[in-house]
Amino acid sequence: MKNTVFIHTNAKQMVGAIVGRHSLKRNSANPDAFDVKIISQEDFPLFREFDGRKFLRGGNWRVWDNADLQSFTPVRFMPPEVMGYRGRAVVIDPDVFAVGDVNELFERDMEGKALFAKPRPGHKGKQTYLASSVMLMDCAKLPHWNVRKQFEDMFAGQLDYEDWIELTTEPEGTVGFLESFWNDFDRLAPDTKLIHNTKRRTQPWKTGLPIDFTNRLPWFLRFLPISGYRKKGTYLAHPDRRQEQFFFALVKECVEAGEISDELLTAEMANGHVRHDAPEMIERAPAVDQVLAEVRAAA
Repeated sequence: MKNTVFIHTNAKQMVGAIVGRHSLKRNSANPDAFDVKIISQEDFPLFREFDGRKFLRGGNWRVWDNADLQSFTPVRFMPPEVMGYRGRAVVIDPDVFAVGDVNELFERDMEGKALFAKPRPGHKGKQTYLASSVMLMDCAKLPHWNVRKQFEDMFAGQLDYEDWIELTTEPEGTVGFLESFWNDFDRLAPDTKLIHNTKRRTQPWKTGLPIDFTNRLPWFLRFLPISGYRKKGTYLAHPDRRQEQFFFALVKECVEAGEISDELLTAEMANGHVRHDAPEMIERAPAVDQVLAEVRAAA
């Protein structure tokens, strides 16, 4: 079975997913060695069944909202099932873009581990936190991944969303660690392999749009009988100009290659998924290689 990169998304992040797919093939020395598949939350009826119902997250009950920006997150556990529990897969968020060659991940020695993810010590106050937004998986070693069962368990109070997403329920010794550059959080540097525009409020394609995601309640309000709060205001410009340029340089290539049509771009702007000045950003975007050359020169 051919190695496959899965980009999990929902309708709100589809443009990012398309750009991510382009970047993976573009920046590989052997793009024919792997497939790239976009899998969307809307493709799975399971999620519609639970819309509006309460699930367990961080020890508290939250309401599942399919319209939330990040409602796609559980889809990241779908690849082993889709692959028939065979072969290797990489899964990435729709705001992750290749700078290096993803084949290096597929070719690495997994040392008998079932999966690899990036450690993020100290995040959310947890020294053992693992970021599952990018994972390398040996699908044959993950037969216990069944998204319907795990999703249902969240609503039954038998599985906490955060334990699931942070991989804390995985058997001991089965998770290996990815180097930071395979999931570089809002950092574009000469050694970056996969850049992750993970800070939602500064995602480069959202600047100026109204906030459309919910945040977890701060700890001192979690005793209240409410499920969350909607952050006010608008998306901000990314603080790193080169990351904004890199994204729109990739979009420009997608448009030129016909991977993103004018009609799609217009519709995504009308739906509030892409900033309204996107055509101007694309028009003045430098070449991808020029942006990366500047990153190397500035190091």
